[in-house]
Amino acid sequence: MEGGPRFVRPALSVRSQGVRGTEWRFERGEVTDAGAELQLHFHDPLHHLALTLHYRMRDDFDVVERWTTAAHAGGPDDTPLELLRIDSAAWSLPARDRWRLTHLYGRWAAESRLVRADLTPGEKVLGSRRGHTSHQHLPWIALDGGEATEEHGEVHSCALAWSGSWRIAVQQLPIGAVQAVGGVGHDDSGQLSLAPGESFTTPVFAGLWTDGGFGAASRAWHAWQLAQVIPGADRHRPVLYNSWEATFFDVSEEQQRKLARRAAEMGVELFVVDDGWFGARTNDRAGLGDWTPNPDRFPGGLKPLADEVHALGMQFGIWVEPEMVNADSDLYRAHPDWVQHHPGRTRTEFRNQLVLNLARPDVREHLWERLDTLLSSAPIDYVKWDFNRSFSDAGWPGDPYPQRLWIEHVRGLYELLGRLRAAHPGVAFESCSGGGGRIDLGVLSLTDQVWTSDNTDPLDRLAIQHGFSQLHPARVMAAWVTDTPNAMGSKRITSLRFRFISAMAGVLGVGGDLSRWSEEELAEARDWVALYKRIRPVVQHGELYRLRPPGDGGLSAVQYVRGEETVVLAWLHAQTLGERQPALRLRGLDPESRYEDLETGEVHRGAVLSHHGLETGLRHDLDAAVFRLRQI
Repeated sequence: MEGGPRFVRPALSVRSQGVRGTEWRFERGEVTDAGAELQLHFHDPLHHLALTLHYRMRDDFDVVERWTTAAHAGGPDDTPLELLRIDSAAWSLPARDRWRLTHLYGRWAAESRLVRADLTPGEKVLGSRRGHTSHQHLPWIALDGGEATEEHGEVHSCALAWSGSWRIAVQQLPIGAVQAVGGVGHDDSGQLSLAPGESFTTPVFAGLWTDGGFGAASRAWHAWQLAQVIPGADRHRPVLYNSWEATFFDVSEEQQRKLARRAAEMGVELFVVDDGWFGARTNDRAGLGDWTPNPDRFPGGLKPLADEVHALGMQFGIWVEPEMVNADSDLYRAHPDWVQHHPGRTRTEFRNQLVLNLARPDVREHLWERLDTLLSSAPIDYVKWDFNRSFSDAGWPGDPYPQRLWIEHVRGLYELLGRLRAAHPGVAFESCSGGGGRIDLGVLSLTDQVWTSDNTDPLDRLAIQHGFSQLHPARVMAAWVTDTPNAMGSKRITSLRFRFISAMAGVLGVGGDLSRWSEEELAEARDWVALYKRIRPVVQHGELYRLRPPGDGGLSAVQYVRGEETVVLAWLHAQTLGERQPALRLRGLDPESRYEDLETGEVHRGAVLSHHGLETGLRHDLDAAVFRLRQI
């Protein structure tokens, strides 16, 4: 807390009538939620501020959820309280000879790259100033004493459930102890103003400890999210086809019908029409914000296409970007005041887009009406919800405390998503933000999966997926097979086999131009889709073991275990000097049991697979293999 002889970074900073700092008096502690939650209540008599620290732990999980509630407890004549900053929690770790920090960094099309480095005296600050989680960092860290490995050693880890700007500050104190403070917002300049009777509850800043290394930490995070965070996580996510790379903005109903027929022949379960189906959306300069089907492209609306997709045995999905608007749109022409902007300043466009101010109730109500009407107009099963630009003009003219936009926009997003989910319980939602720009525990509590990265190069994806898996499970990690050479910077040529096995590590999708695929390619793809459906229960719902990380060349592999079944995916990045690749030492097996390879019929002892390992047989650059084992 701020004030007094405390010199670490404060988790709470308050200002009232020019006075900062707090003096807390403990009131009481209580246990609620059938013993799962501890609440500690404090108050500051000068500010009339009531503070509650929340701690929740569930019996079957190793994750501790922490958050804070601040309330203005003064009378109606008292002045408002300004919350300059309110973090969710401060985690304090004991003194050690050495502390090492692990986190994820990146950029567009290169998200979730893992970095580990020793902490030195001072402070390391991670975060986002962009209004969304960002491609640059994910709100997750891990700390260890410098000796932890994938399967051994003490690891402390924490993650923030927030989809807007955020900050996690990690400080090594002179005595060797470490403090990790995390919460909403990127600075201390002011977040909210509380009038008497008003309160604010922060998002959860969850944490865990394990002595089983980074792998055990990930498995604990995954189990908790699948049970407590992700809606409907017990259900399988379908294999999808997305038509974006086949058509871009040149969309027509007949063309989509042809693609849908080819997708159905491959065994695809969900067909998605991406950008270009609505308004005057023939390019990225117009139409965004007008969520009605383009009458020239879809004369009867979306229902005829959706009906045919359903008749082909698939679900039907669409792409939207509700938080954005083009200046060349009916919505913007009618309501130019609805976008984030500063009075008297030029409105900055990125990707020809402006950001709608979801902190405004009238904006949220408009979006609710349009999206509810859209989802009611056709049998739509899935929505890909995109967010392609960051905040740059986060102003709110006329509001008495416009700074609150940074928080209230995100809370407005959560409200809108929650309302749509309640009204349309059969619709699944995917979070996308120009790839992996909005992936966090907050948005995952309201969506069914996330778009991991716009980079679909299968080799690049292995590193991105490796970082993603540190916190999040395969059940939400969308991964596509696209055309070769890949459209990303690498222009790398890869086999259909390598592309599919890379994407089978998560929620499988296909995004290539099927009109250009040969009959032989379609037949091979059909076999890969069928194989994925057989391993899907294990991949999406099993425990993950990262056997070998992706690196500079060589072999990488992951293993999934669920009950009696085990799936191993292995990739040889590059062959060097004809060297034989090492056997994969499997994890999570019973050493006394026997395991049958379901493809070859070979039987292996669990102890042999764990200590000697599984031979992959991979010999060539950019080759890959799938192994299915069952305990007998």
